[in-house]
Amino acid sequence: MEQKPIKKVLIANRGEIAVRIMRTCREMGIKTVAIFSDADRLSMHVKYADEAYNIGAAPSSESYLNMDKVLATAKKSGADAIHPGYGFLSENATFSRRCRESGITFIGPSPESIETMGDKISARKKMISAGVPVVPGTTDKVTNEAEAIRQIKEIGLPVMIKASAGGGGRGMRLVHKDSEVTHLLRAARSEAKTAFGDDAVYIEKYVDSPHHVEFQVLSDRHGNTVHLFERECSVQRRHQKVVEETPSPLLTPEVRAKMGACAVAAANACNYEGAGTIEFIMDDQLNFYFLEMNTRLQVEHPITELVVGVDLVKEQIRIAEGKALTIKQDELTQNGHAIECRIIAEDTDNNFMPNPGTITHITEPLGLGVRCDGYVYEGYTIPIHYDSLISKLIVWGPTREEAIERMSRALAEYKIVGVKTTIRFLERIMENTDFRSGKYNTHFIEKNLAFLLADNQENANEEDIALIATFAEYLFRLEDSKKTTVASTGKKETNWKRQLRKFTSRI
Repeated sequence: MEQKPIKKVLIANRGEIAVRIMRTCREMGIKTVAIFSDADRLSMHVKYADEAYNIGAAPSSESYLNMDKVLATAKKSGADAIHPGYGFLSENATFSRRCRESGITFIGPSPESIETMGDKISARKKMISAGVPVVPGTTDKVTNEAEAIRQIKEIGLPVMIKASAGGGGRGMRLVHKDSEVTHLLRAARSEAKTAFGDDAVYIEKYVDSPHHVEFQVLSDRHGNTVHLFERECSVQRRHQKVVEETPSPLLTPEVRAKMGACAVAAANACNYEGAGTIEFIMDDQLNFYFLEMNTRLQVEHPITELVVGVDLVKEQIRIAEGKALTIKQDELTQNGHAIECRIIAEDTDNNFMPNPGTITHITEPLGLGVRCDGYVYEGYTIPIHYDSLISKLIVWGPTREEAIERMSRALAEYKIVGVKTTIRFLERIMENTDFRSGKYNTHFIEKNLAFLLADNQENANEEDIALIATFAEYLFRLEDSKKTTVASTGKKETNWKRQLRKFTSRI
């Protein structure tokens, strides 16, 4: 039964994803409500929304993760729906259930689907029953150290220990040697307990030369499910994605069709509704296995939108309104190639340490086939309390080669002053022969780190000199415009001007 159209959406998130969702809502004639913490009072999503409400102090636990405050604000503002974005409460079954109990539409899957696919063990069992290939490993949670060691010996090294209750690289350890088993098992369980409140793990056989390929799916409540093809996500650092592209340069049409069919079967196995992603791990022989399902919108969803031509947020909203999908699988095609780079405020020369601070200048790239999903502006201070993602730079080109060249050009145009960023690191990825060949795997950054970091400092120094020289020229012009020359005033040249003349004569 189709419910009433959504009129006002509260976005239970912040930063670039909140702005991105609001843009689609505005196109659909839907009012938007922003929530913000004390640290985000001047954030762009607050300025962009139709209404904005402060919901607490900077720590996420007191603001964006506080369900009571989020739901109370939704009621206060008259919002009839909540979009969780990604992260925070997006994969929280309790929050989805509380929205339903409060009479507010949750723009996402049912709590039952989130629970089924959020627990990695139950998800593996569902996939096995649905005929989707899974990596050999345990089919039950492992909470006992002795049992874990027994299972590892039975599966055989190398193995991957993973937190049952979460993802994102936390509670995950790769074990190569017998001598590492106890130490890494304890480390994985401890991290899982801290991150998810549950130290249960499961154990999988480690796939050599792994490639991370995921499929986007859309499902409605009328039994219709389609996939919108794959995204190649193997450029990772510490299990966190850095660059994504679509189509995958590795897949054959036959393997793509098989993986797509498995993705649809996976979504149907848990009665899924909304936008979701089925993640697979694949070896060099193109054998693939189910990894996990993300029951939310993905950070890298824009590359799918550019290649397939579908606004995924718009489809999420339509599905939440109870409408049937109008997209048919045989109507969906991949057109051209898209790449996404995550622009992050990190110091790549200092082990990628977060580098929050104030943006004193920003020039975003423009031109054909370039999209920038961001939320910062000149004068904005990136808070220390949240993820240090600044923006997502996305490009489209008719071919992979043209998309790479376009991304290289766009990265060269992207200028951010005030904080250190990963822009030059990403430029080096685009220049790398392994990346350009398309045959890279999840070890790409580790293997090529020396090349990727080689000229970061030299490039940074050149940019610093250029900025100083530009500022010096500005000061000279400013003084000349006031006619404060030695000849006209009889005053001696100022010390700063003498020093600048010396400096600029050397560059």
